[in-house]
Amino acid sequence: MPRRAGRPRWWAAGLSLFLVLVVGLVVWLVRRDSTYHAPLDTPTAPQASTAEATDLLHALQGAVRRKDAAAGARLGAGPDGSRLLSAVVSNARALHVTGFTLRYVDQQGGVAPDGSWTAAVATSWRFAGFDPRPEHPEVRVRFAPADGHLRIAGIGGGDLRSPLWLAGPVQVRRSPDTLVVADGTPAEADRLAALATRAVPQVRAVLPAWHGPVVVERPASQRALEQDLAVDAGQYDGIAAVTTTVDGSRSRAAPSHVFVNPDVFDPLGVHGAQVVVTHESTHVATDAATSPAPTWLVEGFADYVALRAQRLPLTTTASRIAALVRRSGVPAHLPGTEEFAAGSPHLEARYESAWLACRLLADVGGPQALVAFYRDVDAGRAVVPALRQHFGFGLGGLTRQWRGVLSHLPA
Repeated sequence: MPRRAGRPRWWAAGLSLFLVLVVGLVVWLVRRDSTYHAPLDTPTAPQASTAEATDLLHALQGAVRRKDAAAGARLGAGPDGSRLLSAVVSNARALHVTGFTLRYVDQQGGVAPDGSWTAAVATSWRFAGFDPRPEHPEVRVRFAPADGHLRIAGIGGGDLRSPLWLAGPVQVRRSPDTLVVADGTPAEADRLAALATRAVPQVRAVLPAWHGPVVVERPASQRALEQDLAVDAGQYDGIAAVTTTVDGSRSRAAPSHVFVNPDVFDPLGVHGAQVVVTHESTHVATDAATSPAPTWLVEGFADYVALRAQRLPLTTTASRIAALVRRSGVPAHLPGTEEFAAGSPHLEARYESAWLACRLLADVGGPQALVAFYRDVDAGRAVVPALRQHFGFGLGGLTRQWRGVLSHLPA
């Protein structure tokens, strides 16, 4: 029988070495500290708490409704946040805010290392006696931890609207027909209130069916106005005031307020400031912010109402369009929407030329014919048939007569 071959010597030597290593490892494991150490957790990033934010908004809503400024202050993050929320409650009391609600919508951006974050919040309120329907703007609310609790650190900013009364302390002036909300001195608020009070009867002289009222808001600066209305920087360069819906919608059901640009408005003299406020109050009376009428008619009609009450000479009220005509000739057509945009060249001259078109129509058919024409076009009727009905000529006839007026303006 053949003999089985044996394993070589090197294999036996290797096995012996392996056993030695195994025994050594066991001894080392037994002698070392056998306590198990879990790996350390990495620091957890701050997280936004929707539930806490919702409770906080509900608490602020309750403080406003109860007119409890102290309760509002307790919801603020730090001294600045406390002062802000105390002011919000005080503003609401002075403005007779009713139907105030706050509803968390969604987080905007990430959470900062200090735990602060912002969210879009749907709001609703009404200035009782002045807003026929509630406002519904969305605003940004900044949340931050303070003393172990989530608190509100700021309201407004970003790409959403920043309502003036939610942004800090305001001056409030009211009459039966006017409400002024101003971030400024008492004297500035008083001046604006006097202008608004005079504007209402001036508008009613042309639109007797309008019963008002009018709300005028004055932020502290043009930049604050841009934040208030969530528009690009520079959009209201050279614009003294604008009338628009509070929530930015195009709905004819949305309340409109007058928003003053103090950088342009404040330096105006008595007559100029009154023309601006009466002009904008006319926009409120006619819901001009959502009107489908051409811009020349909307702006020209508002100036017709405002200037009719001032009795200023033509050399004052049409000086810019007169200078433009002398320099560049008579325009070929009535100004279009682009020519009324902020920053457009000769903007004030375009306003004057639109006013002259409306003044011409009032001279031809009488003030009531102008009002009836405006209301027809504002209701959606085409310009040409409305012109023919009320004045006996179409757009071509109006343009020819208007150009004739422009060509004979006094220097």
